[in-house]
Amino acid sequence: MALSAWDRVRISRSKNRPTSLFYIDQLFDGFFELHGDRCFGDDKAIVGGLAFFNGRPVTVIGVQKGRTTKENMYRNFGMPNPEGYRKALRLMEQADKFGRPIICFVDTAGAFCGMEAEERGQGQAIAENLEAMAGFKVPILSILIGEGGSGGALGLAVANEVWMLENSTYSVLSPEGFASILWKDGKRADEAAEVMKMTALELRELKVVDKIVREKELLTEETSDEVITKLRRGLNRFFKECDAKTPQQLVDERYERFRKF
Repeated sequence: MALSAWDRVRISRSKNRPTSLFYIDQLFDGFFELHGDRCFGDDKAIVGGLAFFNGRPVTVIGVQKGRTTKENMYRNFGMPNPEGYRKALRLMEQADKFGRPIICFVDTAGAFCGMEAEERGQGQAIAENLEAMAGFKVPILSILIGEGGSGGALGLAVANEVWMLENSTYSVLSPEGFASILWKDGKRADEAAEVMKMTALELRELKVVDKIVREKELLTEETSDEVITKLRRGLNRFFKECDAKTPQQLVDERYERFRKF
């Protein structure tokens, strides 16, 4: 039976779904996490650092959710604060300086919208990421592994290629928020999901995403072997194609990709 958009939204939010740290551990060797934005603090909702992929040094960054209530509170439920985006930007600037490809894993309902986040410049932090990512001369790949909500997701998704796992989502806001604004009724979230064009298949048709990684069964860490194999194969292909391009070509292609929208 075909899954509805709302079914995929619920699957994308599953607490049993693999997190960014799981994919980093499975796909890369020698991950060394780096901390802090050199401005305010270290946001636990975003993890990032250095690693190796088949011997190639890379920078990996991911939005990290938790499994338990305690873990989710520690990770702020995967909703980054401004210092998280500034930490990501610091690591990406470092990668650009030393010629390391950047791989981002996105899984967030959106950037944290608390008053303290706004006071510390949430909107500016995301905007600075968008501007900087557009001009980096190294390959950038963003993979949506769960929820991809609003500017909170886009702050790590200005990439040469954007991939989505089959049951992940990517949208301007949550279905609940959409329904509350459009129909003044957040309980109509299931209807909103159907009209928002937020699933991988719909976004592939719109050319918003470049690749869908199929999920043949309910994805958990225990059933992830095939998805990990597909991601590893895709990364090999991505790096091989990017190696044949000049830094300016990478910048130009990224710019043209988003101009088409």
